[in-house]
Amino acid sequence: MVIAMAATGEQILSLARTHVGEKYILGSVAPKNNKNWKGPWDCAEFASWLVFQTANKLYGCTDDNTSPSRADAFTGSWARDAAKFGKKISVQEASRIPGAAVLRHSGDMGHIVISDGKGGTVEAQSRFTGVVRDKLGGRRWDTGVLVPGVKYTTKGSGSPIPGPTVTIFRLTTPLMKGATVKAIQTALKRHDLDPGPIDGEFGPMTAAAVKAFQLMRRLVADGEVGPKTARSLGIKLPSM
Repeated sequence: MVIAMAATGEQILSLARTHVGEKYILGSVAPKNNKNWKGPWDCAEFASWLVFQTANKLYGCTDDNTSPSRADAFTGSWARDAAKFGKKISVQEASRIPGAAVLRHSGDMGHIVISDGKGGTVEAQSRFTGVVRDKLGGRRWDTGVLVPGVKYTTKGSGSPIPGPTVTIFRLTTPLMKGATVKAIQTALKRHDLDPGPIDGEFGPMTAAAVKAFQLMRRLVADGEVGPKTARSLGIKLPSM
């Protein structure tokens, strides 16, 4: 009798690295059961395809029980599955585990990456960069995620992962408010985007306008105003 070996985080990471340099298109759908797929990707499609290819299971899709050829992955679905089925861990822990996912999300928007176990990432990032290697440090994250059925190994103690040094403006409950939000809304308006009323409240319309701006500028399309998006908008974020 042949006993199937459990999928590992190292396999997820190794496979991810073979796709560095491929194209990114937000909203593209990768057939999860097509082992020869070479993109285009978006961040959630990339992560879910990697899981299916290594563990033969759908995860992070709007319907994890549909055909893998048409399953649609979203960061919001990753957040749902992490809360319901997976194991949520700290970002610091995930930074030391090859193949762990690291996630941020605001409403139905967000971003997901694969940890390299050394503080770095492999991720389908943006239209400008495609699939790249990057780092976790200096960026906002909500949680690390371990997929059930995948065997993970922690690598060393690792150095602390620094967070952002400025306030990241995004969709939260209660809503973020103030002069910086009004500046964001005004800048979006200047770019012919509709953030809703210029009222200093970072609501769903403002988040959607931020995402549209990010797509225009080929930035990470997560609906959050961090340093790169703020710089492109011509505004300054307050220090933390």
